[in-house]
Amino acid sequence: MSYAQYGSDNPFNYGLTNDEIKNMKSSDLIYLLHNLTNYKHTITYFGPKNLDAFSSDITKVHALAKEFTPSAPMKKFVYTKTDSNKVYFADYDMVQAEIRWVRNSGLYDPTNAAKIGLFNNYFGGGMGSIVFQTIRESKALAYSTFAVYSSPNSKEKENTMIAYVGTQADKMNDAVAGMNELLTVLPESDKSFDLSKNNSLNGIETTRITKDGIIYTYLADQKLGFDHDSRIDEYAALKPLTFADVKSFHK
Repeated sequence: MSYAQYGSDNPFNYGLTNDEIKNMKSSDLIYLLHNLTNYKHTITYFGPKNLDAFSSDITKVHALAKEFTPSAPMKKFVYTKTDSNKVYFADYDMVQAEIRWVRNSGLYDPTNAAKIGLFNNYFGGGMGSIVFQTIRESKALAYSTFAVYSSPNSKEKENTMIAYVGTQADKMNDAVAGMNELLTVLPESDKSFDLSKNNSLNGIETTRITKDGIIYTYLADQKLGFDHDSRIDEYAALKPLTFADVKSFHK
């Protein structure tokens, strides 16, 4: 997955080598621990105290450096730009075949959030989806399958279209053909679409963000470029969506 998205210089491979781990000393780790708060950081608090009282108390136990240590630049990974299909093959002695379709799909765009949620609900994100019902239930070509348009956790990252089939080795060819067909032509089912749309709306309506979840949701929305609750926009954009919109997005 990581290689398909980024090539050989990817997050999966970005780690310490065996020799670097073997040569590490306890003093290296202790140094990192003791200097952690010397870097710029954020303190979050959820509890009964107001801001003034908490601020007064935290300064007594959480000392800050006069000047923060500059952070090392964050490692940037470059997404692959694929203009043709490529197949990566890993040979394992196993009776099952694991097949994934992966395609980078451009930077995150908040205006597509409602379409993405509805598309995933309808197309391949659950047991009632088109992908699951067609490949696993109707054709019995897989023990597990899904297909989702995956959104990143930051506006600087790209979306990724991912599809998956886990099947018996002797059914692999048929399973690949079945998924390719669904990725090319989106089947239309009024009943499934209405159910998917109701599920999407209901999911937003009934979800409650409480306690410290409010803080983490706020920070997550900030990373995506929002200065307000992102669900407000998604809910408003979801209501007028039709099957034609989902079909256009799929295309």
